[in-house]
Amino acid sequence: MAKVSVNKHQPVYQMPTNPAAVRTKKYALPTQKYISLAMRYFFKTQLKWVLVPVALILINAVISLTGIYPNLWIYITVVVASILYVLFWLIQFTGITQLAQYKPMFEKFSYEIDNRQILMKLNQKEGSVMKWEQILEGYKDKDAYVLVISKGQFLHLPFNIFTSEHDIKVFERLLKQKEILKA
Repeated sequence: MAKVSVNKHQPVYQMPTNPAAVRTKKYALPTQKYISLAMRYFFKTQLKWVLVPVALILINAVISLTGIYPNLWIYITVVVASILYVLFWLIQFTGITQLAQYKPMFEKFSYEIDNRQILMKLNQKEGSVMKWEQILEGYKDKDAYVLVISKGQFLHLPFNIFTSEHDIKVFERLLKQKEILKA
């Protein structure tokens, strides 16, 4: 039996593949697309908090009209605070694109998707596995599927990375089976 020299300090990762999986072309999420997706999801999840500044403005308007305590500073404060809050999150999402620890989010991956998992392959031997349970929600955009993992993490899968229309239909059926995409 021949000996095979193996370097113990450099592991080789062999990713399991499913022959029936939906395979995609390599794709990297552009940073500007990431920022727009993150801000859109931010506005969607923070919509209920819009009522706080509106309520403050209405309460101040009522107090000012009755003559109890007329002031204008509350209008300026509410508007400036709201703008600063949105700018804070915009800076956070922009900063994520520059940090080394988030660099893997913007690398080119090919995907193998089946009913067990989403396999994100950097190359033939390296990659990572994402279980369906990790995905909070998903939606179909005009040009892509977006799978939300957390407030600042997304899988953006444009239609053009799928190899055929059949693969898109299979992927959409999987999303509906996993109750990620609503029918």
